[in-house]
Amino acid sequence: RAISMDDTTGFIRLITENKEGAVIGAQIVGPGASDLISGLALAIENGLTSKDISLTIQPHPTLGEAIMDTAEIADGLPIHV
Repeated sequence: RAISMDDTTGFIRLITENKEGAVIGAQIVGPGASDLISGLALAIENGLTSKDISLTIQPHPTLGEAIMDTAEIADGLPIHV
């Protein structure tokens, strides 16, 4: 979605702990960051893992897909296969 908006600057960072990948922090910089961070705050509050986030279906094309992609990378999974 960022490509179609012609604004691809930014990043998403997930901070995880232990082998299970519990998400303990997140940072989003870029377009739509203020709209996207609430979902990650909810994930942290509920003790979700990066795998839980990567299994959450995101609509396409949206900026939210970047959260799923970031979680897949954190889990060592390929993206856009």
